[in-house]
Amino acid sequence: MQNQRLFFRMLLASALAASVHAAAPPNIVFILADDLGWADVAFHGGNAPTPCLDRLVAESVELTRHYVAPVCTPTRSALMTGRYWSRFGVTSPQNERALPADTLTLPKALKSLGYETCLTGKWHLGSKPEWGPKQYGFDHSYGSMAGGVGPYDHRYKTGPYSVTWHRNGELITETGHVTDLITEEALKWLEQRKAAPFFLYVPFTAVHLPVKEPKAWLDQVPAAITGEVARHYAACVMHLDHSISRLLAALEKNGQRDNTLVIFTSDNGGSTAQNNDRQYPPDNYPEGKLPGNNLPLRGQKGQLYEGGIRAPTLVHWPGKLKPGKFNSPAHIIDWMPTLCEVAGWRVPAGANLKWDGRSLWPALSGGAAPEPRALYWAAPGFRARAVQHLDWKLILSGQGEAQKTELFNLQEDPGETKNLASSQSDKVAALRALLQQIAEHDRDAVAAKE
Repeated sequence: MQNQRLFFRMLLASALAASVHAAAPPNIVFILADDLGWADVAFHGGNAPTPCLDRLVAESVELTRHYVAPVCTPTRSALMTGRYWSRFGVTSPQNERALPADTLTLPKALKSLGYETCLTGKWHLGSKPEWGPKQYGFDHSYGSMAGGVGPYDHRYKTGPYSVTWHRNGELITETGHVTDLITEEALKWLEQRKAAPFFLYVPFTAVHLPVKEPKAWLDQVPAAITGEVARHYAACVMHLDHSISRLLAALEKNGQRDNTLVIFTSDNGGSTAQNNDRQYPPDNYPEGKLPGNNLPLRGQKGQLYEGGIRAPTLVHWPGKLKPGKFNSPAHIIDWMPTLCEVAGWRVPAGANLKWDGRSLWPALSGGAAPEPRALYWAAPGFRARAVQHLDWKLILSGQGEAQKTELFNLQEDPGETKNLASSQSDKVAALRALLQQIAEHDRDAVAAKE
């Protein structure tokens, strides 16, 4: 009986996949929050109202174990390539070019199928115009070529990349709050879409520091949230949620919603850094630490504990995906293979893309749960690495005799409170060998970039 059920589930997944490819290719909207913690959203217990995301989660597949990198540039490089960021020597936020110029990226693959492609928001994979989104497959691009910016001056950290706000590689000056500017550009672009399928990538800068929100949003923050930074942070979350509602409403108005696959996630865990970072040009930012909330997970942005690498994630496609929970581990490296399959793109014969990810579509669309596999992370500066397989996760920090070894059973201890390394030496050895096997590919694309 169990084999019979499995057969019918696989048959259903095949039929759904066939129907997707037989119909018009779907539009794809990928929304990426910046530094949004696991519990910064109301549907995970956050204290700031997120009514749009609350409605969306009820209509979506929620990926309860969706993993990203511990910081931003690595996550973005993995999304664009389907490969671990460490292959490119990318482990930290950086302004230098992250990817070789000839890299097959997700937008390049989709463009080959006739997709129109747009990025509106934060790029941070190379902060010079010649390293920008246009060179990697985006027809239209707007926002910050560098990292997070001041909400009103749109300036990155003081230095050669501080002036970074652009449209299609040309530096421009705009007025308005960064969240509104990113949203308005996306809405204008959506309004102009006609017959061709499109890929819209919206990497917001919210809730990355420095946060400073308009009075209209601060006035809506619940009175129970106290402290200047905490109130600006909550307003930033609410502002982001409202912007997502505007994007979804535009898809509905334009008659595009039913044939649009929408993905929402964050680039890493929440942060508790000082909001008024002195590296940014001064603009009277509130003083104090950010209240990024990753509970009940341990850790935060920059760390390899679950709170640094596990992101709230929703996948929505009306009539195509049945709402519910997807509890198998998924990873940011999986989205290029997944979206290429949904769009109907095929790997050219003889090509070796070195994808580390795999398509989630068969499982998301009703098929059997994916086969277990190992997942790998490299932290900033390669100062730590981690590997996860089945219920077990190994974190190695430091070098030589000073190296710290941590082993957790995530099924029994999702909060990573009990280090079992000393009592599970065989498991440590097996996972260490697996980690070393994957890590052999670190930097294997660096030569092509130089």
